[in-house]
Amino acid sequence: MICVVRRTRRGGLVDVSRPPNIVWIVTTQWRAQACGFAGDPNARTPYLDTLANESSVFTQAVTPHPFGPWARAALLTGVPSPENGVGDYFDPLPADAHTIAHAMRGRGYATAFFGKWHLAERDRSAPLVGEAHARTVVAPELRGGFEFWEGFESGFQLNNPWLHGTRIPTPVQFPGYQSDVVVGRAAAWMREQPAPWFCIISLEAPHPPYGAPSATIVPRTPAEIELAPNVPRGGGVESRARRELVGYYAHIEATDQALGRSVLSDPALRDAALVVTSVHGDMHGAHGLFRKGWPYEESVRVPLVVRLPAHLQKGPRLGRNDALVSLLDLSHWTLDWAEGTMEDSPSVSAAAGRLISMPSVVTLPDQCDRVWRGVRTAARKLVLNADGSPWLFFDLERDPGETVNLVGEAGRSAEITAWQQRILHGSR
Repeated sequence: MICVVRRTRRGGLVDVSRPPNIVWIVTTQWRAQACGFAGDPNARTPYLDTLANESSVFTQAVTPHPFGPWARAALLTGVPSPENGVGDYFDPLPADAHTIAHAMRGRGYATAFFGKWHLAERDRSAPLVGEAHARTVVAPELRGGFEFWEGFESGFQLNNPWLHGTRIPTPVQFPGYQSDVVVGRAAAWMREQPAPWFCIISLEAPHPPYGAPSATIVPRTPAEIELAPNVPRGGGVESRARRELVGYYAHIEATDQALGRSVLSDPALRDAALVVTSVHGDMHGAHGLFRKGWPYEESVRVPLVVRLPAHLQKGPRLGRNDALVSLLDLSHWTLDWAEGTMEDSPSVSAAAGRLISMPSVVTLPDQCDRVWRGVRTAARKLVLNADGSPWLFFDLERDPGETVNLVGEAGRSAEITAWQQRILHGSR
């Protein structure tokens, strides 16, 4: 066997005779806390729990922007919004945006995207939920550079999705639960594709409508749901949270099963580098709030599970990993994997933190009511208003539920000012 080596971006020589296949599984609205392996008593995720036991689980992972289009654009480009060209909820990803697909194609990879895109030009007057957006055709030149593309713009059709793309010129409706349909078609492509390949599987679940059928999963009753301490009790917030969470956890279980039946248990995919994450979370009544866009942990923190093949085990250590990471890191890690090298443990120092923000306001019910930017570490979180004034400051070590806002507290001004300068003048 001939050993093929080349010089990496870091200057080292590595064996590239076996570039790994790589797959990202990206869900929507699945918050970090809502996994069995994270200790959530409501979450039934046996397949993801098994995956977590043989992977690196990044407990401090955050989305750079807790709202779909901005997070997706940042994930694909490795550049935060709006610098990547997506500044408004309805902004499409620019046709000339350089994405992870372009970079991987340049390294000899076949590239494919399956599922929810949410980065095309959309009809602002059409209902967000329904066939109008689900059947919006994404032109080939606007598909982020992927050679093979099969998906849908949006529409939140968790059942019987409309798909179009490389082999399907006009939208066709496929019967079944969306996660089952999309994951199954992606798995078939990966099994048939000569190595090396890079594939993104993008799912809407567990995004609302939470009352939509969740395959064969029967939702529990609202009374069975265990609420977090920071969800107000005894009123409309509690009632709504319980009502929505039964559907939320049913879609989580159904999607876990969809992944487990194919991608997570397929021997043919065992040697692929595998990532499971989400673009953002959901408040579900925490602090009396719902949906996303908010800077709180329920909205900002996301699951991030990484399983690497044996010859890449110089990468992230197995088990719990408390490194401060962002979805912005994922494209850079992926290029490292393609080159056959990676740092022993990707991390950011506790003093640096990760920047988070909402570039603009989305005028939809329940969403965050302001533009903000902030920084989060494992110990602290400071969030500024659009004018740079402090809005929220939390001691996450002593107050993980973010129940006490320390802005204005005597003795905190110097610390707040230091973090404020980090936000105003820092990089990602």
